[in-house]
Amino acid sequence: MAADLNAYLNEQFGISPQDIRTYSPLTLAYIGDAIFDVIIRSILVNKGNTAVNKLHTRASSIVKAKTQAEFVKVLKDEFTEEESDYYRRGRNSKPHTKAKNASTIEYLEATGFEAVMGFLYLTGNMDRACELVKKGIEKLGLDILE
Repeated sequence: MAADLNAYLNEQFGISPQDIRTYSPLTLAYIGDAIFDVIIRSILVNKGNTAVNKLHTRASSIVKAKTQAEFVKVLKDEFTEEESDYYRRGRNSKPHTKAKNASTIEYLEATGFEAVMGFLYLTGNMDRACELVKKGIEKLGLDILE
């Protein structure tokens, strides 16, 4: 079972837990993007010492909007009803930015995926976040686990 980093941080910094149902989907996507990035970077780093530029190149190829949109395509049917709701809210949000190397649709799908990751993190469900990331990696045939 994964430790609840968010609860730990709240405790360490004296922050009262918030009702995430009040959070905007873009707020969930903001933290979800970082959590997805940490999961991917952790996998890469924990596989052994590698040149930082290679780590960055590999991580960047996965955490970009286009690849996150591909994760959604292979995982959408795996989402619970609640995860699907957070995905839809994120996808239907009105971000004020656009990805440099992704279409608008890919960017919105990626935002939905990030919202799911943020929801799972903030509710202390890193086990589920990692399960989804692992399934996505496997279904997309990414060589990150080899």
